[in-house]
Amino acid sequence: MGVTEVPGLSRITVVVDVDELPLEQVTKQLNKLINVIKIVELDFSTSVQREHMLVKVRTDNSVRSNVIEVVNLFRASVVDYSTDALVIEVTGDHGKIEAFLRAVEPFGVKELAQSGLLAIGRGGKSITERVLRG
Repeated sequence: MGVTEVPGLSRITVVVDVDELPLEQVTKQLNKLINVIKIVELDFSTSVQREHMLVKVRTDNSVRSNVIEVVNLFRASVVDYSTDALVIEVTGDHGKIEAFLRAVEPFGVKELAQSGLLAIGRGGKSITERVLRG
């Protein structure tokens, strides 16, 4: 569950790629769940979306600097270092995440963990304000 700015209130982002009618069915099914307070549809154009990934890349002395160049190019971060691998954190849209994976794949991806899509509405209005007001 995702923590929010309101204690005791969690947030789940569900991505649905469907036509209008099936989306209505998904909404109805989610509203049947006891703990669901409100469902808010975020349109792609009116929200900011990001994915988060940790990836362990095989490295040794001969390629480590090349991997670090890729990390810097994608504005990613090395979060763990060992003699035979680097754990790298990268955040961005789906295209950036996929491009980063393609760039480090030749070095050898040993392991990866990726979040689902995170999204938040653009502008000053808060979804939680709408939830609390009803």
